[in-house]
Amino acid sequence: MNEKFKRRRLAILEVLKRHDGPVVSHDIAYELNLRGLDVGERTIRLDLQEMDAQGVTLRLGRRGRRLSEAGLAELRTARTVERIGFLSSKIDAMSYAMTLDLERRSGTVVVNTTVCEPDQLRQSLGEIAAVFAKGYGMGQLVFLAGPGERIGAVDIPPRRIGFCTVCSIVLNGVLLKQGIPVQSKYGGLLELRDGEPARFAEAIDYRGTSIDPLVIFIRGGFTSYRRAIRTGNGLIGASFRELPADAAGLARSIAARTDAMGLGGFYRMGAPGCDLLGIPASEGCCGAVVIGGLNPVSIMEERGEHVIATALSGLLEYGRLFPYTELPRRLAALTRHWPPR
Repeated sequence: MNEKFKRRRLAILEVLKRHDGPVVSHDIAYELNLRGLDVGERTIRLDLQEMDAQGVTLRLGRRGRRLSEAGLAELRTARTVERIGFLSSKIDAMSYAMTLDLERRSGTVVVNTTVCEPDQLRQSLGEIAAVFAKGYGMGQLVFLAGPGERIGAVDIPPRRIGFCTVCSIVLNGVLLKQGIPVQSKYGGLLELRDGEPARFAEAIDYRGTSIDPLVIFIRGGFTSYRRAIRTGNGLIGASFRELPADAAGLARSIAARTDAMGLGGFYRMGAPGCDLLGIPASEGCCGAVVIGGLNPVSIMEERGEHVIATALSGLLEYGRLFPYTELPRRLAALTRHWPPR
């Protein structure tokens, strides 16, 4: 089974699982395109025929298909394997795969990709800019991918765009290449009071989830960025990392360089073995807080715009990123010649 079909197959099973009744191929194709899989109805029909023959889907005439017990079992098994892979290696693998060279200011960085309609992004541009301006976004750089482009595992479907933000894992990758190991411990919600971080109100252990914690909080409606940029009080996404105390000085220096490159750095850094914003650091280690890379995307969700956000979606050349202040112009240029609906 090739990787592309395997990914499509699991996505089809997930769509069927979410519905109580049968689903027709047209609706399945529509949902997959919303998730960033550029796939036509004919392809879905052919996939379903093969899946019918294997007994993982059940055809109910013109009403569509539903998930069989065998299909449900396959989905459970696949997601269990995916969770194990994510927990043990995904963050480390993506950090290692980066090729960013600080001296040459070239190479690849890890990005998050959010698939949305242009209007969803356009209507949120002012508040997204405020998130960056307040320092609540990871760095200052973004990227827009057009229909047909692919960012790592995310395909951008017709009439949609991919809004890419710098992933906070970039800092792990840069430090790793300088011989400084960084352990990503928790992802959570950081409470702001009068514009200053007060404590972690929520924290999820990276070892206990297959989904990026910030994605969970965004989808669950737990963030409050719009209030944070207006009043300085709210809940924003951040992560807690640990690094060897002996390397703290060098790590600060390197993080300052990535920050100057628009990629972001440490939001706060603690003393060896001490608590930082309510989370204790291990003996011999320093705690560090890094702003969530998906924070700007939360604005769209808080405005009631449902978008598909994928954390650690893939690698992108550093030179393709541009300052968030150019978003209005770049968005207009990208969509200027799109045909009318």
